[in-house]
Amino acid sequence: MSPRILIVEDESAIREMLSLMLAQQGFNVSEAGDVAEAKVVVSEPYPDLILLDWMLPGGSGIGLAKHFRQHELTRHIPLIMLTARGEEEDKVRALDVGADDYITKPFSNKELIARIKAVLRRSAPTSSQDRIDVQGLVLDPTSHRVSVNDTALEMGPTEFRLLHFFMTHPERVYSREQLLDNVWGTNVYVEDRTVDVHIRRLRKAMAATAHDRLIQTVRGAGYRFSARG
Repeated sequence: MSPRILIVEDESAIREMLSLMLAQQGFNVSEAGDVAEAKVVVSEPYPDLILLDWMLPGGSGIGLAKHFRQHELTRHIPLIMLTARGEEEDKVRALDVGADDYITKPFSNKELIARIKAVLRRSAPTSSQDRIDVQGLVLDPTSHRVSVNDTALEMGPTEFRLLHFFMTHPERVYSREQLLDNVWGTNVYVEDRTVDVHIRRLRKAMAATAHDRLIQTVRGAGYRFSARG
């Protein structure tokens, strides 16, 4: 089945252009023109990815991203933020609230398709389906859940894949570049700084149970997942 993409964009000309272009690429497309409509349209069958404009009537893309990340049925849907705001702090803010990628207007159709495919690859089920347990931190690839003592930890799809990689490759230091290659994939448009943002989000998701200590910063080298003190 072709991936389903929801476009949330208030400018009808841009929305129609994106819809036509994505349909020509074989995607199933649905549309929303504002925050309220987007909350209604996001329903079964749930989209595989959401393209989300920053500025929207009735709210903002940032607020809508937070909303999606706070609800069980939508928190695992990958988000790509579309915006004319190109400052680094805006990119970091978008990533902080749950966006998996960020693309600045104007953009080429070729670049957008490449980013969509890269995010869909990253959010696809991991190759290993074995349940992993490290000091009570349990990751189940089959159900796509992370828990501690049967209490679910909330995290986005990129954080899930990052944690899965860490838990299946413990005690080894990985540079930002190595994490990008292994978790995001090669030949994708992602900056090194993005790794730091997702590490911070992952630690935040694990902080309540103190399992954030398992992700260690190795000064000048990168990050390591370790159950050792």
